[in-house]
Amino acid sequence: MIRRTIPQKTISKESSLNGVGLHTGENVRLTFKPAPSNTGLVFVREDIQTNNSIEANIKYISNTDRGTNLDNGSFRIHTSEHVLAALTGLDVDNCYISLNGPEVPIMDGSSKFFINAIEEAKIVEQNALREEFFPDEKISFECQETGSKISIIPDEKYKIETKIDFNTKVLGTQTAVINDLSEFKNEISSARTFSFLHELETLLENGLIKGGDLNNAIVYVDKPLADSNMERLKKAFNKDSISVKPNGILDNLSLHYPNEAARHKLLDIIGDLALIGMKIRGKVIAEKPGHSINAKFAQKVSELIKVDKKNILPPIDFNKKPLMDSKEIMNLIPHRPPFLLIDEVIELSDSHVIGLRKVEKTESWVKGHFPGAPVMPGVLQVEFMAQAGGVLVLNTVPDPENYLTFFMKMDKCKFKNPVIPGDTLICKLELISPIRRGIIHMYGQSFVGNEIKSEGEFMAKIIKKDKL
Repeated sequence: MIRRTIPQKTISKESSLNGVGLHTGENVRLTFKPAPSNTGLVFVREDIQTNNSIEANIKYISNTDRGTNLDNGSFRIHTSEHVLAALTGLDVDNCYISLNGPEVPIMDGSSKFFINAIEEAKIVEQNALREEFFPDEKISFECQETGSKISIIPDEKYKIETKIDFNTKVLGTQTAVINDLSEFKNEISSARTFSFLHELETLLENGLIKGGDLNNAIVYVDKPLADSNMERLKKAFNKDSISVKPNGILDNLSLHYPNEAARHKLLDIIGDLALIGMKIRGKVIAEKPGHSINAKFAQKVSELIKVDKKNILPPIDFNKKPLMDSKEIMNLIPHRPPFLLIDEVIELSDSHVIGLRKVEKTESWVKGHFPGAPVMPGVLQVEFMAQAGGVLVLNTVPDPENYLTFFMKMDKCKFKNPVIPGDTLICKLELISPIRRGIIHMYGQSFVGNEIKSEGEFMAKIIKKDKL
């Protein structure tokens, strides 16, 4: 289910940092820039003149080799996951991630430096509500070949639990958990990327890791280190000496946490799932996660969200007593028969309302609007949604009997399918932005069954009766 929840967030000013790309070895300047509401997270290549932006979205994934890489057909962004994890971890919705090169700088292999830069830019709320995906049942993806599994189960918070097992004694089995996204900064963001010695040697031999050093990756030594390999590593990392610590990692750094590898995998999950393009609420459970399965799971969730957007109306139990009947509705809004067009309120919260209208064969317009094949006028469908919106609006004040709702604007109205006598018409309205100074901006849709009939945006203002 998709819900509009809290105000969207961006940053108040630009903030920059400099670093080296792990795989390209190029110096890169990254700048976080404020973005308007509903922009999302967008990478921008400053070194390219045209078509130089790419949305952080699953549809642009090119591959997941040694990181999550994006491609819009004109250029690529390498290793997107650490910076996306930082923005998600700080609950930012809209931001331009501006780069003067093809790869996000590796920094120390974690998200810590990105966190610092974003906080320096100061996070601010925007005048639009966030859409979030709340799964109403378990969603899972499993890779039979690797034994990797990832799933999400319903929860009101974004929680993540991950378990890693590489079948090696030096690393063993590790787990990491967060029970709220607010824990990301202090518990997860400083966890650095890691590699096994045999992987590192292969990458070096093939020239695929040009910006690494012993300060931006934990290297687990999973096999005896030959003298010839030791010399190669010293040369590659420009070090006079390299040795293996008793805990099985190369020297020159110390672990931040005993389970730092599992925490970093959790960090990667957050960054990769940011590519769903919508914030999610639920508990993610991952076993043996990696960029490949993270991306496949994100794709599955993204496809379910597309389906959910087409059928936004939740299931209605018509046998259940409504939240409000017509008499109770008339206690909130001033309309009376025959111009009271909403019969029942099914759901009502601070940000949405679901209303019902039984379209009768005895309606006053039936004889005159397309006689012989009557259809409900579009203007009445709009008025039905507007009255439901009035219920939503007046429900936010403690004394609704002292207020009136006046609609200021109706925009983007579309009529997609006819409504005929005998139909049960359902409408759902949600706030587009928080209510401020008595001004309300809503988006509404009407349905018969699962078929959408009409939609539009509504702007209204509530005014005290004694102010008229």
